[in-house]
Amino acid sequence: MNHHSAQSGKEQSSMLRTIETLMTGLIDYAGLFPPSKLDMATATQNYARDLRSQHERFLSRFICPANRLDELTQHASSLMPGTHATSGYREHADFQDPWQISAIIIGDLQENLDRIYAFNEHHDNEANGLAMVDAIEMRVGKPDDIDEALELIPELIVPAFELPREAIFEGDPRGFIAAIAGSGGVAKIRCGGVTPDLYPSSEDIARFIVACNRGDVAFKATAGLHHPIRSEHALTYEPDAPRGVMHGFINVFIAASMVQHAKGFEESHAIELLNETDPKAFSFTDQRVSWRDFAIDVAQLAQSRESFATGYGSCSFKEPTDDLKALDLL
Repeated sequence: MNHHSAQSGKEQSSMLRTIETLMTGLIDYAGLFPPSKLDMATATQNYARDLRSQHERFLSRFICPANRLDELTQHASSLMPGTHATSGYREHADFQDPWQISAIIIGDLQENLDRIYAFNEHHDNEANGLAMVDAIEMRVGKPDDIDEALELIPELIVPAFELPREAIFEGDPRGFIAAIAGSGGVAKIRCGGVTPDLYPSSEDIARFIVACNRGDVAFKATAGLHHPIRSEHALTYEPDAPRGVMHGFINVFIAASMVQHAKGFEESHAIELLNETDPKAFSFTDQRVSWRDFAIDVAQLAQSRESFATGYGSCSFKEPTDDLKALDLL
């Protein structure tokens, strides 16, 4: 990688445009989920802190099970923008953008949507803390599940449909992707977990990315992408945690943009890029990202991030940013 030193404090002018474009809004914070499994109070405090941090622009939504939205209200109202924390005094209030929430659907979809509507109505009032569920995530077992869900989900909420393991692991995701096409929804791929068997191969991820691109369907990823470059790590935070090779978020999201935009970049090249473990194989400048003989410019990367490779869920915000600093990319 091209070495690049970040300036201290809040100053961001030294950040390469390609890194800024790659990272802006990339990470949905999933601190409630394994391997972190934080309690609601700690997770929401972390999210509020990171929204005010040097790299806050990298952060997107807070991920919360829909059946815990009342708990989110209880612990986070005073942390949200609005007048809740100032007893109604607007002159002391913080009017950042409302918190964006992605709600995980567990159980009956309509019941979950009703919880979401109640939460959004409550948090549309600055006295209650400003927040909005504008995305949901749900597992599906067959393409018909997507059609049925889309009949219930309102247009203002973006659904991410997590494909089943058998459609990813040496499987065929195209039927699911066809069901999502044209709906405004996105396909979701799980890239890891707390044990090695939960990690799809690079072939699996490349097949999924190529199928999404051909089907004109955006995607998001979740799990296992704490680190920029493919490498071996402990899979949980326990002292005796199993170790395994984890996919890198640079690998995944640069592969996706190159699938879309790099001339001559085939699925076989995507597999090789996803398998890349050498940080120096990637070069970042203000104008271009290159890997081996392939390159994309910053406008192409921006287009992919905006409408195709939308982001990923991570239970840590610190690990991705610390690792980028270690690579001299921040």
